[in-house]
Amino acid sequence: MRPPPARRHFHEELDLLQVRAMEMAGLAEDLVRRAVEAFLARDGDALARIREDDRRIDALEIELDERVVQLIALHQPMAGDLRQVFTTLKISNDLERVGDHALNIAKASRRLAGFPPLPEIPQMAELALLARRMLQDSLASFGTRNSALAREVCARDDRVDDMRRAVHRILVGLMGEDSRRIGAALEYVRVSQQLERILAGYSQDGWRK
Repeated sequence: MRPPPARRHFHEELDLLQVRAMEMAGLAEDLVRRAVEAFLARDGDALARIREDDRRIDALEIELDERVVQLIALHQPMAGDLRQVFTTLKISNDLERVGDHALNIAKASRRLAGFPPLPEIPQMAELALLARRMLQDSLASFGTRNSALAREVCARDDRVDDMRRAVHRILVGLMGEDSRRIGAALEYVRVSQQLERILAGYSQDGWRK
């Protein structure tokens, strides 16, 4: 027996909400990747492009907020449907924040370009890769409703903390050896903090289903 038209319309709108959220997720994930690559390459020119795409994420968040309000007002969803709506709303808010952190990383890349380069820090690239993979897998767990993957992603949080502390120890040592490195080293510290904050949305069970 087919569901009534109003019910079908609700689920069509709910599916569209999910599609738009995943579009936003793809933009945010790509923005983090590009911002990190720009920072590691000392590419200050990437800032304008990243800022423009961050505005696209902001616009999608506004659209999703409006869609959620309409869904609740017109259909008054209950139980699991309501939970899905609010989960999608929370994730869109988190993704907007991810875009802001990516923009901050891009700003750091522009400032970094004005300082003498530091010796290569492989741990920084590893930290960035860990953070990006956690973001990628977390978004995948939401899109596929894979709670096991979500729990596995959360379990990686300690590895990220350990790597961030290792990066900070290296930076402190570099600054102690040569005070001219302080400016660049502080930008590395700021970026490591931004990466940690990107993970905050799902390292506290926020994106589990």
